[in-house]
Parts: sequence; structure tokens; C-alpha cells
Amino acid sequence: MGERVGFSAPGNGERTAGAELAELVQRVGAGDEAAFSRLYDAVSGAVFGLAVRVMRDRAQAEEVAQEALVDVWRRAARYSPERGNVMAWVLMITHRRAVDRLRSESAADEREERAGALDRQRPFDSVTESVLANLERERVRGCLSALTGLQRESIVLAYFNGYTYAEVAEVLRAPAGTVKTRIRDGLIRLRDCLGVGR
Repeated sequence: MGERVGFSAPGNGERTAGAELAELVQRVGAGDEAAFSRLYDAVSGAVFGLAVRVMRDRAQAEEVAQEALVDVWRRAARYSPERGNVMAWVLMITHRRAVDRLRSESAADEREERAGALDRQRPFDSVTESVLANLERERVRGCLSALTGLQRESIVLAYFNGYTYAEVAEVLRAPAGTVKTRIRDGLIRLRDCLGVGR
């Protein structure tokens, strides 16, 4: 995801690129996965670059970038050219995702401090917590099992074991581009299976 792929022709080419991106977003909004793949390739470098600048952590930036691109897929049907060009819209989504992640981490730190103080006052209901965690794990396992083998292995290595795309590609002996595509497609299928954003 670190490499920059996209439309970069100057002058008149920029208008053409903008029109192409707008057309791709329209097709993505209609559920065209091939159009999403092209849009992904065109904007992913800029998305990752912005995520790195805001997060200042490559691993977290990769996660933020993936989440932002899934948001682009989900929101494509609601994109309106009157609000700005496609790249600005995509980068706005990315920036919001990154800022939300930073705020969430800050809030999580504060919650942990408060929870630590409460734990000294109140007993913890470990049975309820354990049951809920097991139910959620089973749900995720069920959705993972619906993926193709390469999608499942790529996502498990990247998101559960913390491997980079390059490391996943090396472990699976597959081209990095194939691994990135499988992860992207797998995340879309997982999102749909888990009902995220519905």
C-alpha cells in the first residue's frame, strides 16, 4: 500500500484524471468491484501517505488507510461532486479516520486509568466478559471461514499476527500485489458478513 499509484498527468490530464475518478466512484457506488480495484490503485498511495503523516506510525497508518478505503467503498453511492473532487473527498475520509483513531487511543488510555481505579472498588464480571468475547470470536471465525484460503491466510497474518504486506507475501509465496488485492477483497467480504456500517 506504500507505493503511489494513480493519475498524475499535469494540466489537462488532471481534469481527465478527476473525471475518471468521479466515474469510478459512481461505478463503485453501484457495487462495481472492478471499478473499486482501479479506484483503490489510484488513491491508495495518497491515502497511505496522509495516514502516515497523521498517525506517525506505519503499522497504524496501514490500518487507518485500509479502514478509510473500506469507508470509500461503503460511501461511494453518497459521493457528491458538489462537495469537492474525488481525491479531496477520499483524503477527507482518511483524515477523519486517522483523527478518530488518535482520539480513540487517547480516550482508551483515559478509560483504562478510570477502569483501573474502578477495579479496585468493584468486582469484575469475568464470566459475562468471557461469554461475550467467545461469541464475538465465533462470529469472526464463521465469517473468516467464508473467505478464500488466500484471503483468509493473508488477513490472519496481517491483522492477527501483525505482518506487513511484504512479510505476508513472503510467507505465502505470492506477489505483494496479489496479497494486497486479496486482503482488500477479503476485508470487503468480512465487512459485509459482519454487518459493519449497516
